[in-house]
Amino acid sequence: MPSKPDDNVNKKPTTQASTFDSEAFLRVVTAKAGVYRMYDSKQVVIYVGKAKDLKKRLASYFRKDVGSVKTQVLVKQIAAIEVTVTHTEGEALILENNYIKKYQPKYNILLRDDKSYPYLLITAHKHPKLGLHRGGKKIKGDYFGPFPTVGAVWESLRLMQKIFPIRQCEDSYYRARSRPCLQHQLGRCSAPCVDKISEGDYQDQVNLAKLFLQGKSSTVIEQLVSKMELASNELNFEYAAKYRDQIVTLRKVQQQQFVSGHVAELDVVGLYRDKTQVCIHLLFIRQHKILGSKSYFPTVPSESTDSDILQAFIAQHYLTAETLTNGKVQGSIPKEIVIKESIGQVEDLATLLSEQAGHDVKISTNSRSERAQYLKLAGTNAQTALVTRNSHKESMQARFAALNEVFELENGIQRIECFDISHTMGQQTVASNVVFNQEGPLKTDYRRYNVFGITPGDDYAAMAFALRKRYGKLKGTPVKPEEHSALEKLPDIVFIDGGKGQLAEAENFFSQLALTKTPLLVGVAKGESRKPGLETLILAGSHQLISLPATSPALHLVQHIRDESHRFAITGHRAKRQKVSKKSRLELIEGIGAKKRQSLLTFLGGLQEVIQADIITLAKVPGISHVLAEKIHNALHDK
Repeated sequence: MPSKPDDNVNKKPTTQASTFDSEAFLRVVTAKAGVYRMYDSKQVVIYVGKAKDLKKRLASYFRKDVGSVKTQVLVKQIAAIEVTVTHTEGEALILENNYIKKYQPKYNILLRDDKSYPYLLITAHKHPKLGLHRGGKKIKGDYFGPFPTVGAVWESLRLMQKIFPIRQCEDSYYRARSRPCLQHQLGRCSAPCVDKISEGDYQDQVNLAKLFLQGKSSTVIEQLVSKMELASNELNFEYAAKYRDQIVTLRKVQQQQFVSGHVAELDVVGLYRDKTQVCIHLLFIRQHKILGSKSYFPTVPSESTDSDILQAFIAQHYLTAETLTNGKVQGSIPKEIVIKESIGQVEDLATLLSEQAGHDVKISTNSRSERAQYLKLAGTNAQTALVTRNSHKESMQARFAALNEVFELENGIQRIECFDISHTMGQQTVASNVVFNQEGPLKTDYRRYNVFGITPGDDYAAMAFALRKRYGKLKGTPVKPEEHSALEKLPDIVFIDGGKGQLAEAENFFSQLALTKTPLLVGVAKGESRKPGLETLILAGSHQLISLPATSPALHLVQHIRDESHRFAITGHRAKRQKVSKKSRLELIEGIGAKKRQSLLTFLGGLQEVIQADIITLAKVPGISHVLAEKIHNALHDK
């Protein structure tokens, strides 16, 4: 891993001059391997690079015959350069990509999608749990994946639940059980929480599940057949029937249609370019099957070659700071990566990936046969994804233009925000704020607000609360885009999902901000039958009503934004409501921790029995004093 930089390495330089004294800098810069960061006069990182010899590499930027137009433009903007020395060039490659992800320099090839992939995890508990995992691999257990989407993981979990009766519940739920849950009654869990299965038999099912996830379904069937025959010979027909049902289900799974081949594990990188636009499509091949795929749309400088793009993608996608205790990344790097053409430093990159993964990693080019077909498929998907994305962007821009024809804003419409409120009879109130620009939903700027301190069910007060949380920090400040971060920028239009009452709250709020420029406020009122197409727009100030034709692109944009705001609000509300509903009434009693709750439930046989028990009975529970028993009884009966 990279050397730990000095304390001052991450500090931005104080140089403010528009020109850079390259001769003085090159006289003192080191000749060791490392990473360099170039800053402009505004102290913004504009380029990150690495070098085996920092002195030679940086000197090449300031020659008279630089050649590349991109480099000439870059050099003119340099106001300061900082370097970080590393032990090896491999360490520099890792650090370079970490810096690129952190600073997003405009002259680097940028892969903006930096989300971690989901995995299936079988934990290392006494009774292991099978479930979804995302993020750092800090939990002990076996990880299977990565999967391209969370949906693929849930689909796999549903399938596994039908075949192997392994628990998928959370540990807190598992520890609190005193009787089997519904999943056991449905035959989807063997209820190890209440000892309905021996530890040995449960571990056998866990081992079979691991074999299945490793792609060894035939081995699993062979072992199940042996177990079924043994149980039958011992006249244990109930167990034999269970094994028979597992075998039948597994054979059905084997008969399903999969895109499969002879190669066990590889990633295929397809690339398609249209002028300055690039799409990279990644195919995941695991256990001889296409497990899924994903498209990326990196930001690419105009003079970048396909080789440059592929090299940057592989480095940024696979080289991460995520490591296990033994220093190796598990599961995220395949044994082989197939690309269309050769790239620079391919051997160094393959060596570094191998060290990170803990197994040999091969980067293949000039592929034939099956790999060539996979590569063609990835390229076709990349082209389709880019065409689809452009069609969506053109459609979205046309809708923005149509909406501006309605409101006639002088500088056009660049950013739109919409607010909605969701609650159930005034409880668990959640407000949503969604953001759209001319490319569509800007989900990184979405926000939810848990509303509190208002009268339950007061939608007007809830709207005022949400507006205050979103824009309150801008009170009395000038509206200059360069002075605000993305979330501090005011939109051109703010849509309020509701009628004149909610709109009046927004008008009152913005009148108190005293801004030099206020966004256009528009209420979106549903029609009498709440049928799409009958929405009425209400302008702030005059409260003029605008009804757009049902076929209007402008109305379609308003509906899209309003529906997205409603979806985002109700999703947050449902999650909050579910969290509250899962909470035991015992958790709300002060002084009753997890151990005492478990003792109460175990001793008395469940929550209903605890509720029905009198004070004397409660005091008999180990660890519960008479005073605490009285407190529990009063709390459960609202005394």
